[in-house]
Amino acid sequence: MEFILENEELTVKIQSLGGALSSIKTKDGLEYLWQGDRNYWSGQAPVLFPICGSLRNDSARIGKNQITKMPRHGIVRKREFICEKKEKDSVLFSIESDEEMLQQYPYHFKLGIRYTLLKNRVITEYCVENRGSEVMPFFIGGHPGFNCPLCPGENYDDYRLVFSEKETCSVPYPVTETGLIDMGRRAGFLNHQQELQLNHDLFSRDAVILDELKSRNVKLCSKKHEKGVELAFADFPYLVLWSTANKGPFVALEPWTGLSTCSDEGDVFEEKRNVQLVEAGKCKAYKFDIKIF
Repeated sequence: MEFILENEELTVKIQSLGGALSSIKTKDGLEYLWQGDRNYWSGQAPVLFPICGSLRNDSARIGKNQITKMPRHGIVRKREFICEKKEKDSVLFSIESDEEMLQQYPYHFKLGIRYTLLKNRVITEYCVENRGSEVMPFFIGGHPGFNCPLCPGENYDDYRLVFSEKETCSVPYPVTETGLIDMGRRAGFLNHQQELQLNHDLFSRDAVILDELKSRNVKLCSKKHEKGVELAFADFPYLVLWSTANKGPFVALEPWTGLSTCSDEGDVFEEKRNVQLVEAGKCKAYKFDIKIF
C-alpha cells in the first residue's frame, strides 16, 4: 500500500512494503529518488535492520550462545509494515518480530519508522524497541538512492558531493565475493578536501565505506544547475556511497550505525564495531534528514 505526504514544495510517497520511501518529487515533476531498474538495482531506499551490510557466511553467534542467520541488510526490508498513524505531514509505520523473524534474529522487537514532510525536507526517524527481557544488540541504517543525473542532458560526472567539513581519510577494501570488509587493506581517498567528483569508476569494485568521516552533512550537487540533495546524518557514524558497477544512473547515500563484518572481527554479534544495545523495555531513536533544493 502506498501513502502520500504532500505540501507546496514536495510530494513524497512511502510504501508499506519495507516501510520505505518510493518517491520524492518537486512540484515541477522532477523525481529525486531512484525509481528502481532491474538492469541496475531494483531497490530504492530500503531500511536496514538489525544489520547493515553482511555477516560472515550470513551467520553469527549472539546472546547466550545462540545463532543468528540473516541475509545482507537484515530481515525487514522485504516485509510488510503496518501504518499506525497518518497525519497531514507525517506517517508512522511499524513492524514487530514474528516467528519467522525470531528464527533469524532471536529478539522480540518493534521497529517504528516515522516520515515527516517539513517544507523541502523529508525527515526519517527510526525507533528500535526491545520487547524482550534481555539486552538487545542491533544495527540500523538507511539506503536511499538518488537519481544521478537528475535532469535531461546531464552526465554522471557533472555531479559532485560536497561535505560539510574538509576531509582527509582513507577507506577500507570491500570484498565483493563475500560482502565483507578488509580493514587491513586501506587506500587514501580524500586529502584535505571538501568535494568529491562523482564518476562511475568510484564504484567499479563496490561501495565506498567512509568510516573516518568527520562531516555529518553531505550535498549532491550538479555543475549545471542549482538543484540537488542534502543529507544530514548526525546520529550515524558511517556513510556509505554506492552505485552499481555497470554504471547505474544513481548514487546511494547511506547512513549506517554499523558495517559488514570486518576482517579484524570474529563472528560474535556483540563484538562487532559500534554495536548498538537497547535495554529490555526501552527504545533507541535515530534520525536522518533529506533536504531537496
